[in-house]
Amino acid sequence: MGTKIYGISGSRALRSLWAIEETGIEYEHVKTSFAADSKQPDYLAINPNGRIPALVDGDLTLFESMAINLHLTKNHAPSLYPPDAADQARAIQWSVWAISEIEPLQMQIVIQKLFTPEDKRNPAVIESATKALVRPLKVLDQALTGSDYLLGDAFTVADLNVAGVMLIFNMIGFDASEFKQVSRWQTACYERPALARAQAL
Repeated sequence: MGTKIYGISGSRALRSLWAIEETGIEYEHVKTSFAADSKQPDYLAINPNGRIPALVDGDLTLFESMAINLHLTKNHAPSLYPPDAADQARAIQWSVWAISEIEPLQMQIVIQKLFTPEDKRNPAVIESATKALVRPLKVLDQALTGSDYLLGDAFTVADLNVAGVMLIFNMIGFDASEFKQVSRWQTACYERPALARAQAL
């Protein structure tokens, strides 16, 4: 059946397009937007949530970007999936952390800056979310102190998933430069050729 990934790079699906590009496997990219495309019956049979991304890998169908990325790296890019059980648990921890601690706050800013007409924006929402992001970014900064990446000296799916969520910072103009370790780590993650290829899709 092969491998198909659904989504577009100008969306949160970018994080899974990045992951599949990291694997180097052959796959079919089915361009699917987060609007009408994702609400069509054929797509809803793959992801009943009507959201992107989604993955069909042989007999397996998956939705949710973090699950997709963990699966892709475990099965198709073992160098990015930690062999140690404790580090596997930490990779899952950081993946869940990114979508629970970072994503909800940054999406508040996204909604205001990208989807709300300027005359109807609520600056207080942006200010509150920006201030609230300081706490998780301090946690991430501390975790990266003395370590190139989240699980040691090599880039893994843990970094891919967290950095993939934080790609939205660029879209909303969020400045994380005060967090020196985070900034260093972001630069290293975002210089990866697989990300550039995914962004071009």
